[in-house]
Amino acid sequence: MNIKTLREWLREGPFSLAMSSGFFGFFAHAGVTTVLEDEGLLPVRLTGSSAGALVAGTWAAGLDAPDLARELLRLERAHFWDPRPGLGLLAGRLFRERLETMLPRRRFDECRAALAVSVFDLRVRGTRVISSGALAPALHASCAVPLMFHPVSHEGTLLYDGGVLDRPGLAGMPPGERVLFHHLASKSPWRTSLELPRRVGMTTLVIEDLPRAGPFALEAGRRAFAAARDATRVALGRPHHEIVRVFA
Repeated sequence: MNIKTLREWLREGPFSLAMSSGFFGFFAHAGVTTVLEDEGLLPVRLTGSSAGALVAGTWAAGLDAPDLARELLRLERAHFWDPRPGLGLLAGRLFRERLETMLPRRRFDECRAALAVSVFDLRVRGTRVISSGALAPALHASCAVPLMFHPVSHEGTLLYDGGVLDRPGLAGMPPGERVLFHHLASKSPWRTSLELPRRVGMTTLVIEDLPRAGPFALEAGRRAFAAARDATRVALGRPHHEIVRVFA
């Protein structure tokens, strides 16, 4: 029996795209999204946390993958580095301003695909899924890494990075969806015991050995984008399984 490729599985019908948190992993997510768009494989729903929320949200808001890639590839630390005393090193004002200039649409209900992003709500100390209202504060909050950024005040509470408790960014994904989940493999020694999430109808793409980017390693992010883009092209031609694993 012939096993269909990942590309063929995605073409069989509407699918949703989920993207995990992973610090500066938005470079790799952008690489994946660029290939999907090149292939005409466009998700009808997107969810994500942190880096995944940033890419899912900007794409859903109408920023095509090549334009998103250009924004990220010319990113410099000065574009978001604004230290200020508070509950975190960076105030987040520069990040928010840059994010708002990137968004073609301003609200969830204006997006070209359904979108839900995860944040960590300090008031209830748990994950909250945002899928309505203004986009910028939700995406900002989902990217507000504790200790690095100040929390985001939104709708009467303080919000932090969605990856605090929902690293996969799947909390906003309804059951019954055909899901392509791009999992950013963690290189942190504290996360070695984490297992890949599994759910009916979901295929997980794992790209191993991506360069690790950060605020002082943005060039590694540019290399991660290219590596993820090339690896995704390879992955689409691989046999479709519950987990499709390729190397950068």
